[in-house]
Order: sequence, then structure tokens, then C-alpha cells
Amino acid sequence: MARMSLIVAALLMLASVSLVTSRYQSRQLFIELGRQQAQARDLDTDWRRLQLERAELARNARVDRAAREELKMIPAVPDRTIYLNQAPIVQPAPAAGGAQ
Repeated sequence: MARMSLIVAALLMLASVSLVTSRYQSRQLFIELGRQQAQARDLDTDWRRLQLERAELARNARVDRAAREELKMIPAVPDRTIYLNQAPIVQPAPAAGGAQ
């Protein structure tokens, strides 16, 4: 009987240690989940800010102003436009006898 009590006590201690370990791991994972969710929120906020910044940089008025002021570009006008005409390229006919 004493031997059986000793085995049951050992199993109970093992189960208790296992329970404490699993609870500790559960808490650590919950803390890590919170950190990851906070990081995801931060990344989402950064993404939205970058989308707004990209939209601002791509505005037509800004691009036009940069082209005129920084690059010294002027609008294309028909009298300053040169059109090049190129004769169509004729492909040679395939040789009789089929492809190899």
C-alpha cells in the first residue's frame, strides 16, 4: 500500500509540474501574441501613411510642377514635334519543305 501511495504521489507531483509548465508557456504565448498584434497594428498604420504619401507624390499637379521647375521641361506643342515614319518590315516567307 505504501508503494502504491508513493507512485500516486509521484504521478500527482509530475502532473502538477506539467500543469505549471503548460500554464507558464500559455502565458508566454499570450504575451507574444499581444506583441505581434501591436506590431501588426503599427505596420498597418505605416502602410496607410505610405499609401497617403504615395498618393500625394503622384498627384498630377505635383508632377507637373516638378517637371516645369526642377527639370525645366516645357509642354509639347505641334510645331515643335517631329514625327518619324518608318516603312513596315516585311518578314521573309518560310522556305518550302517545312520546319525542321
